[in-house]
Amino acid sequence: MSTSGRARPASVVAAPLGRVSFGTDLDERIRLLRGIWLFSTCTDDELGRIAALAHPQEAAVGEALTRQGEAGLEFFVIVEGDASAAVDGDEVGTIGPGGFFGEMALIDGGERVATVTATTPLKMLVLGRDDFNEMLEVALPQIAPKLLAVVGARMRAIDEHNGVNATLGL
Repeated sequence: MSTSGRARPASVVAAPLGRVSFGTDLDERIRLLRGIWLFSTCTDDELGRIAALAHPQEAAVGEALTRQGEAGLEFFVIVEGDASAAVDGDEVGTIGPGGFFGEMALIDGGERVATVTATTPLKMLVLGRDDFNEMLEVALPQIAPKLLAVVGARMRAIDEHNGVNATLGL
């Protein structure tokens, strides 16, 4: 169950820490976050607070981490590996180390706009909805411009795939 009480799809339930081969130590999560572009301007205190919220998760090749049209419950930061993003079954991009996904559904409360599938084994840091919102409160001035740039680029990619009317909800 998520912290909101709703059951998570089996494909996105974080693995128990005993089965995760990285990120179980807070200092290691801080080090991992420091190397991620989104968090590069955060202070040590902000990184420590965000790292305390993040949970390590691994995914196997072919595992769907998000599914287009489903509720979004988590935000993912890729530490190692690659994933493919697809809209209506068509690949619209790849996400590699330092990349992130899942933010759009958490920001606007809507459904997932893409299916993201691991194309290599993945190591990720994951934040649930409440933790994502707390992360924004902790480091909004540092994160917001980067987050908005990525959301804008993703909306343009969806726009190119589906047409502007779909992006605008027309």
